[in-house]
Amino acid sequence: MMNPTQIERDFQVYIKDFRSFVPDGVIEVDLALLQDLGLLSQLEKLDEEEASFTHSFYVVESNEKLTLFNQKFVVWIVPKVVDHNPMTYTMVALNSLANTHLEMVFATSGVYNHSGLVLRILEKFLVQIEENQKEIDEIENT
Repeated sequence: MMNPTQIERDFQVYIKDFRSFVPDGVIEVDLALLQDLGLLSQLEKLDEEEASFTHSFYVVESNEKLTLFNQKFVVWIVPKVVDHNPMTYTMVALNSLANTHLEMVFATSGVYNHSGLVLRILEKFLVQIEENQKEIDEIENT
């Protein structure tokens, strides 16, 4: 697993122009995305309960961001103010001994910019990335 210093160096590279690292662009969270992820019915529950998380992470907090990392993933949760509107960019990278590989970035703003919702969306995307990686590994091994 990479150390926090290397993870910070990777973050500095990605944050300068993360759009160039993710071919699908930044995923904007909206009602359609929540419906696709099966989270639409959970919106009412956000204030009532904490988000459950099936992945365990080391956490490094700074003024600029929250960094979560484990053997599989590095996640940077970066709050920003864009045109006087608070928003959060969540950057998800695959983690390896040699480096990280930025897989996706999603952005939440307005009513979607809620910590519980960000974590629920993140959990769904982590599961999707794991499933995709498993399929890729199976194809490469045949």
